[in-house]
Amino acid sequence: MWYLTNRNRTTEIFAIPEPAAYYDRPIGLRNPIAFYDGHIPNFSYLKLNREGLGAPAIDAGFEKLFERGIDPESEREAAALGNASWPDRHRIAGYGAAVDAAVLQAFAKADLTDASASPSLDRAEAAYNILEHEEMHHETLLYMMHRMPSDRKRSRGRTGAFVERAPLATGSAAIPAGTATLGARRDAIRFGWDNEFDEHRVEVGAFEIDVNNVTNGEWLAFVHAGGPVPSFWLAREDGFRLVGMFEEMPLPLTWPVYVTQAQASAYAAWRGSRLPTEAEYHRAAFGTPEGTERAHPWGDRAPTSSLGNFDFKRFDPEPVGQYSAGASAFGVYDLVGNGWEWTSTVWAPFDGFSPMVTYPVYSKDFFDGQHYVIKGASPVTSRNLVRRSLRNWFRPEYPYVYATFRTVRS
Repeated sequence: MWYLTNRNRTTEIFAIPEPAAYYDRPIGLRNPIAFYDGHIPNFSYLKLNREGLGAPAIDAGFEKLFERGIDPESEREAAALGNASWPDRHRIAGYGAAVDAAVLQAFAKADLTDASASPSLDRAEAAYNILEHEEMHHETLLYMMHRMPSDRKRSRGRTGAFVERAPLATGSAAIPAGTATLGARRDAIRFGWDNEFDEHRVEVGAFEIDVNNVTNGEWLAFVHAGGPVPSFWLAREDGFRLVGMFEEMPLPLTWPVYVTQAQASAYAAWRGSRLPTEAEYHRAAFGTPEGTERAHPWGDRAPTSSLGNFDFKRFDPEPVGQYSAGASAFGVYDLVGNGWEWTSTVWAPFDGFSPMVTYPVYSKDFFDGQHYVIKGASPVTSRNLVRRSLRNWFRPEYPYVYATFRTVRS
């Protein structure tokens, strides 16, 4: 069952920090690890049981404490929003267990599609909401834990060990002018977040796009020319090294570089290029030379590990350009997997946007002109989140997300 699969993965992720690190705050812009242990089940109970089915609170104090995370502009603002004293881990675990029992009972016995009982049950919105919400937090937790010192984590033999490999193709792909379909029809997918609607078409001019994401090796030349050092790198006496999930390693020159949107834009300008727009990403990823469009870069097949580095295949990236079966019709590699893709598009609603019933602040709180769209998937993005219409967004200086980029030229 999807819910249990999610909860089991959450348990595995919370086993990564050493017990003494449970209350650590690896990223100053986020709450401590303990918060998310309570927030994830709490959110599920609030949306499905409380709001959808009208159930009473299990613990009103915990319900408020773990209600919502934060997205502040500064660490100072985050500290002001935080809670100085968090409950005992066993109490949080007990609350999570009680929630799990109630949510599983709802999945087993309740009608989760009865819109007459609650608007949040229309087309099972609350159920799908909590399932995808937990999977999104898996990635959030992992990029938080990525920043923890290795002696605060338990690797259990897991490693990012790699072999450098050249990409199967190099250079650029010419994308002719054509139409890109963004968003989705509300009746065409089983669930979508509010920012995915409505479906619309955008005319895109001809452009040229890098076949592969920019690599650490290519970024190194930028650093030598005065560019910034990515936050995933460490400067050592013998050169730069990469901070992997569980270890520090020699800088893998053929892996995609993970940088901020602002850094990616600076690199693109240095190369006389620019970042793609959201529509250009769609055109390169889902368009075809014949003028049709695909569900995924590779076609209509469901996402699998043979098509890219996503769905927890690894905790770290791989060399770029290795998945020929996952390439787009234009021969562009890794448009899904190995790192989210920065665009130059400011995060904004599509025409027809309306806040979703179950999570009305999910998107609209961030339509502030201070966030940018990213597309695709990282190594730790669930395959359930790999769909053409899915959109993600972050501030341009946010350094923690597993995001890479490629450049385009008109």
